[in-house]
Parts: sequence; C-alpha cells; structure tokens
Amino acid sequence: MEISPKDRFVTVYGRKPVLEALDDPRLEVDKVLMAEGARGPAAKEILDAASRRGVRVQRATAQRVKVLAGNGRHDQGVLADVVAPRMAPLALALESRPRGVLLLDGITTPANVGMILRTATAAGVEGIVVPRRGVASIDPLVVKASAGVAFRAPVLRCGTAAEAAAQLRAAGYPLFALDASAKRSVYAAELPERAAFVLGSETAGVSDGVREHVTDWLSIPMAAGVESLNVASAAAVLCFEVVRRRSL
Repeated sequence: MEISPKDRFVTVYGRKPVLEALDDPRLEVDKVLMAEGARGPAAKEILDAASRRGVRVQRATAQRVKVLAGNGRHDQGVLADVVAPRMAPLALALESRPRGVLLLDGITTPANVGMILRTATAAGVEGIVVPRRGVASIDPLVVKASAGVAFRAPVLRCGTAAEAAAQLRAAGYPLFALDASAKRSVYAAELPERAAFVLGSETAGVSDGVREHVTDWLSIPMAAGVESLNVASAAAVLCFEVVRRRSL
C-alpha cells in the first residue's frame, strides 16, 4: 500500500512552532515550506535553523502555504512537515493486529485531542484513530496540548470515523463505546485482548455512522451527582483500566 504524505507527517505552521521543531534534535523535519514574500529577521532565523539541520526549504505562494497548512489565519507564511514515525493508514496498521485501538469520533476541540494522544500513548495503546474529517486536525494546538507527544503517538489515519468503525468491525474487533447512561460499567465488563473503543464528542456523543457498528456500551460510574467526565478525562480512565487488566 502506498502511503500518502498526509499519513506520514505532522504539519506544523507558524514561525514559533516551525522554529521549535527545527530546534528539537529529537524530531526529523522533512521539509520547510515558506511563502515567497516571507522576509525579515523571523524568516532568516528559520532559514538559518533549517540550514543547520540540513532541512530543505521550498518557496511557494502565500496562498499555497495557506492551503497546505489548512489554516489561513495563523500560518504566518511558513510550515514544516515533521516525520511522525508511528503514523500509518488504519488499513495498513490492522494487518499487524494491534491489541487496543482508540477511535476518536467528532472530537473537535484541539486541547482534548492533544490530551487524548498524550494519555493513550502513555498507556501503551497501540493505535489511536484520528480521522481526517470530523476530528480536530493534528496542528500546533494539538501538538502543544499533547506536550509534543503527538509527533510520536501511534496515530492511525482514515477518512471518517464511520469508515474506521466499519474497517475495525470487518477486521474482527468488537467496538465498545462510552456512554454515561450505559448500564454496564467499564470496570465490570469483559474486555477482550483485541478491542476497539470509541470516544464520541461531548456535545453529540457517538455519531450515527459509528453507532451502527458498536457492539457494546460502557459507562464510567459517577458519584455526587456528577453526570459525566470531559472526554479527555474519560479517555484516561478507559486507557489505564485496559492497562490494569493486562497487568493482572
């Protein structure tokens, strides 16, 4: 399977994020794209940093940079493609049968996506499905919220959450979804070694396209009248409960 550049790189944009990526020896920067009209001290600093690292710099129109960055307000005329060594298309990753897979469905707040990437990676989750549509893109805000873990998280890419759910079920994965009203607790449910877990948006929950593939619903017990947790907090509870089960 030919891997698209979108499934190999995390694209960061803006002068400070690009400079930080170039200055971090732990990161491999594939290339920098800079608007033709970008000049001045900030541009020179980025060009010098790229030269020190041996990173190629390409010039393009300001409009081209905006299109590739996907953010017309904050790109500041420069972006960098950072190699994400564990990023892969979902279909390709399923060939190696990862044990636990997390599927993000409709989570559009960058801070939540970033925190989930950090938590799930720390817990040893082997795949985190971040669809290209319907979920916050992995941009500088997500990278910041993940404290840089987004670059090395096991991110799996696909078009939509519904497509991912269908692929996971076709590959034989039961699909568990979190819902505050579910009768079965995540602590009491039998969780097979290979399973996928859906985290829906805080406003709409699990989308209809994913819901039709869900095999079981789980809840996190709440006390003192608290209705539910923030989705990133719920992800932390779920991921580390799975870790606890595997350590028994």
